[in-house]
Amino acid sequence: MTSIFNKSNTALREIIDLLEQLPGQEVYTAPCHELSQATIGQHTRHIIELYQCLLAGYETGTVNYDERQRNKLYENNKEEAIAVIKEILLGLERDDKTLAVVCGAEDPVTISSNYNREVLYNLEHCIHHQALIRVALVAAETEVVSDGFGVAPSTIQYRKQCAQ
Repeated sequence: MTSIFNKSNTALREIIDLLEQLPGQEVYTAPCHELSQATIGQHTRHIIELYQCLLAGYETGTVNYDERQRNKLYENNKEEAIAVIKEILLGLERDDKTLAVVCGAEDPVTISSNYNREVLYNLEHCIHHQALIRVALVAAETEVVSDGFGVAPSTIQYRKQCAQ
């Protein structure tokens, strides 16, 4: 059975592969009409920063995804995004432990979770944003991703069953 860490690593490496194949920085930072003017860089930054919040929260025992940095460098420079994703990959696999997840800046709500569950959440979140990145690539007429990029593993499995 594949671990959640392997699946997360695969999804993050797919983003690295995509960014390395983009024909230029302009595709990374170009606003996409179909995504309300969002860019591939903005979606990539969002993925990065949620993983960063999780890793920072592991040390303190409290994760707050609302306190992400919104670092424009990651959304405007694909090389910087690649470098930080590689850092995340190096530190992602950790022992499971209980975490408090805080939601909301005003009148926050705190729930109990654990590290493995939050890695799974980040994986699902990553796949969701990969799907949005795919929309931007299609709109830019740039096809540089695999058929499975941005598709949930359960959907891929379902499609395989239907093809048989």
